[in-house]
This record gives sequence, C-alpha cells and structure tokens, in this order.
Amino acid sequence: MANTKSAKKNVRKTARRTARNQGVFARLKTLAKQARAAVLGTDVAKAKEAAREYVAAMDKAVKSGIIHANKASHAKSAMAKILTPAPSKK
Repeated sequence: MANTKSAKKNVRKTARRTARNQGVFARLKTLAKQARAAVLGTDVAKAKEAAREYVAAMDKAVKSGIIHANKASHAKSAMAKILTPAPSKK
C-alpha cells in the first residue's frame, strides 16, 4: 500500500483515470462493432455514418491521451479499407 501522501494521491488519480478510460474503450469497441455490422448491411449511407462516428471517437480519444495516435491511425485505416470496395481484377 502507498506510504507517502503523494503516493496515496497517485492511487486515487489512477483509479479515476482508469474508470474514465474504461468507458472510452467500451464506447470505441461498441462503435467499431456497429460500423462493421453496418458495412455488412446493404445501407451504404448508414455504414459511412457509423464509420464517421467511430473515426471521430478515435480522434477524440487520441486528443485526450487515452490511446496512442498510431493505434488510432491503424484502426482508421482498417475501417477505411473495409468501407471501400475491392478493385475488380481484369
């Protein structure tokens, strides 16, 4: 257990931040699932809107320092890849 006053404060701060981060991670996971499900559906506009929400949430998480910028970039790239149709082979 923490011995010093500052160590005890750090324990409290970590607990608050962990709770906040878990909510953000859950939201990102939900948005990713919704976007993938929308892509599998037939409504293109709904898929694009779901992907836009997911990308916006990723950018917001990066801005607040919850996830790393490279992780967000990788996830956004993967989402764009599944949104765009594969080129046909001739």
